[in-house]
Amino acid sequence: MTGVFPNQMIEAMVASGRIAIDAPLVEGQVQPASLDLRLGSVAYRVRASFLAGQGAKVSDRLEEFEMHRIELSQGAVLEKGCVYVVPLMESLKLPDDVQAVANAKSSTGRLDLLTRTITDGGTEFDRIPQGYHGPLYAEICPRSFSVLVRPGMRLNQIRFRSGQAVLDDDTLRDLHAKTSLVNVDAVIDDGLGFSVDLRLADTTLVGYRAKPHTGVIDLDRIGQYEPAEYWEEVHSQNGRIILDPGAFYILVSREAVHIPPRYAAEMAPYLAMVGEFRVHYAGFFDPGFGHDAAGGAGSRGVLEVRCHEAPFVLEHGQIVGRLVYEKMAEVPTQLYGAGIASNYQGQGLKLSKHFRSV
Repeated sequence: MTGVFPNQMIEAMVASGRIAIDAPLVEGQVQPASLDLRLGSVAYRVRASFLAGQGAKVSDRLEEFEMHRIELSQGAVLEKGCVYVVPLMESLKLPDDVQAVANAKSSTGRLDLLTRTITDGGTEFDRIPQGYHGPLYAEICPRSFSVLVRPGMRLNQIRFRSGQAVLDDDTLRDLHAKTSLVNVDAVIDDGLGFSVDLRLADTTLVGYRAKPHTGVIDLDRIGQYEPAEYWEEVHSQNGRIILDPGAFYILVSREAVHIPPRYAAEMAPYLAMVGEFRVHYAGFFDPGFGHDAAGGAGSRGVLEVRCHEAPFVLEHGQIVGRLVYEKMAEVPTQLYGAGIASNYQGQGLKLSKHFRSV
């Protein structure tokens, strides 16, 4: 069966042992088109980021690069600027025709936590080949804020697919004609173009920039932190901002996006040649995202933007990413936002769930 696996197929993979778990699944761990991955009980502080490489195990590379190990059972701080590897509670026994792709969760990306999945024999981050049998590890590099973590926390998520599920541009245009995917003119070129909104209604506030020297964020504390202690407001009078090298920004898309129930989507960089900045974390959009928000009008996408070597002028409406749509193998039995306490349905410009509402 071709397509991205929905929640009911993921649950069947757990029941059959295709996905092995060290502890029973928790509520909300299975999403409409993905599975949240949980941190294990120990973190390894390593000298540098690495991939295992063909024929090698992550455990062997840890012996080479480990500086020290940290027990997480009582909670431990992962410090900004350091690299850690954490074995996950889930491991895989994939069939020969099933592959997987992993990604940071929305709240992880909005905290500028670079979180990637690595595997035994892996030659790419976040890509798990067909038929993979083995453990999963999270590589975690806090970029803007130090964070307090514990076993069982869910920083990244994984999707499973069989066959070619990506919609080509012609199919995407047909889908948009039948059920509007965005609330503005669609730019379809190797996916659906995603642009930045720097002219928000009734305000000059267009985003947030991470402050350089802040306190620790406990990832279990929801809605507890004062935004002004961690973020500077970014204002624009003319639909333009200048990105500073090395700075991390939270911005919002101009488009309100709609993901119909039979589809999922993934954000990817729009143009690799634009080297001055990038939407730092590709993200998953589940079936149903924006589907029932404001009568089906869609939901904005939050953009996590990092500027590179030189200051860069970002203009209102500039395309900064693209949504790659994929078909589902089956319609999920649960949809994003439909009774599953989704944090970002109907969102606008919004920080992660750890911060008080602005």
